[in-house]
Amino acid sequence: MTTDINAPSTTPGRSRSFFGQPFALANLFGVEMWERFSFYGMQGILLYYLYYTAADGGLGFDKESATSIVGAYGGLVYLSTILGGWVADRLLGEERTLFYSAIMIMFGHLSLAILPGIAGVAVGLSLIGVGSGGVKANATALVGQLYAEGDQRRDAGFSIFYMGINLGALVGPLLTGLLQDKIGFHAGFAAAAVGMFLGLLQYSLGRKHLGEAGAEPSNPLPATERLRWIGVGVGVVVVIAAAILSGLVKASNLSDVVVGVTAVAAVVYFGVILSSKDLSGVERSRVIAFIPMFIASAAFWSLYQQQFTTIAQFADVRLDRNLFGWEFPAAWVQSINPVFIITFAGVFAAMWTKLGDRQPRTPIKFAGGTIIMGIAFLAFIPLTDPEPGSTPLLSLAFILLLFTFAELLLSPVGLSLATKLAPRVFRTQMVALFFLSVALGTAMSGTLAGYYNSKNDDPFFLWIGVASIVVGVILVGISPWVSKKMAGVR
Repeated sequence: MTTDINAPSTTPGRSRSFFGQPFALANLFGVEMWERFSFYGMQGILLYYLYYTAADGGLGFDKESATSIVGAYGGLVYLSTILGGWVADRLLGEERTLFYSAIMIMFGHLSLAILPGIAGVAVGLSLIGVGSGGVKANATALVGQLYAEGDQRRDAGFSIFYMGINLGALVGPLLTGLLQDKIGFHAGFAAAAVGMFLGLLQYSLGRKHLGEAGAEPSNPLPATERLRWIGVGVGVVVVIAAAILSGLVKASNLSDVVVGVTAVAAVVYFGVILSSKDLSGVERSRVIAFIPMFIASAAFWSLYQQQFTTIAQFADVRLDRNLFGWEFPAAWVQSINPVFIITFAGVFAAMWTKLGDRQPRTPIKFAGGTIIMGIAFLAFIPLTDPEPGSTPLLSLAFILLLFTFAELLLSPVGLSLATKLAPRVFRTQMVALFFLSVALGTAMSGTLAGYYNSKNDDPFFLWIGVASIVVGVILVGISPWVSKKMAGVR
């Protein structure tokens, strides 16, 4: 049975309410919370694991290679949403794809916890990257199916869903950072695996509340084409293996490679969707409207994701982490932004609900997010004293508060927008296309971090901050055209 992404729920299991939203949102909220617990818990200590010396429990990479790996891995996560969306739309449906992807994530964290050295990193990050892509694309698409077209609760529902993401993102780095500090890196990775197991258990118990949502693929792949696609998959794996074994792809240029692959994939994907004969004129117009917001989103994420590269290094060396005579783990800084998200996500959700049709149109929200993000990077300039421990915690917390406001203007709104602009036959893949902008930005964050010079970082923060502001101003200027192309979607 094909289900419309904009169709409201009609199953009895969803007649109950979850904070005024469809009850099935509670199960998706929970599985995403645990997945983000494991994801951010692991990522909070990943960079340090890569560049700390063996004496400190790390692998001893140089910092440029370490940030490149982290950026490339982050890009892989969001690039994999394309694969997760395709599997859902053509083979399994969103619900089963989400479930199997979560299992893959759990085994990825186990690999990091158990396998030593480079082997654990390669196997673990590959499994987590592909699995996380499957979970993110399909959980988001399933949330979109809980609302009828024009339901004013949609943006508020995505903001609540986003709060679940950040509950996991808050607790994950606190626990894994503490375990890494007291026991070692592998204990932190094991905690991430346990978190994903709990997410799987909770989701399994609540699957019935989803009813028929995502039970079947929206555009099933004919049996006659399956062998061809298997061949394509095998060919991709062979090409990747050959590039790695030949030395063409290495740790120091990994993020550059992912940037290039993602940019090409984005162009191809827009071309595939826009050239489809199954699109109506209105659907095609809406996809075109998504292009400038895709670019703004990529710019935003190239700054935001430096929390795990540049800012992680900044916190490790430059931040005063003394708390009542105890130096807290650097990974705990990753939990500051989630605290603010949890505090303000409900405020933004209530604000959008209260404003209704009077709220700013989506292009203006996106522009606001990129401009505020640029301002946040400019705010680093007064803090560029190179002395270790010279930056007060409150100063960094203020900058991360700006990150939060920018994020709430763009990220949950972008997830909602992807479901509203999605053509019927590309419902999950359109969500994956939004995540492709995140993939591009995340990989770029690893590349940009390679230019960070802790001894003279004013130019770095200045040029990146100004560039983000310029992107936002341009989007404001073209917003009337974008709104027209959105054909009635706000």
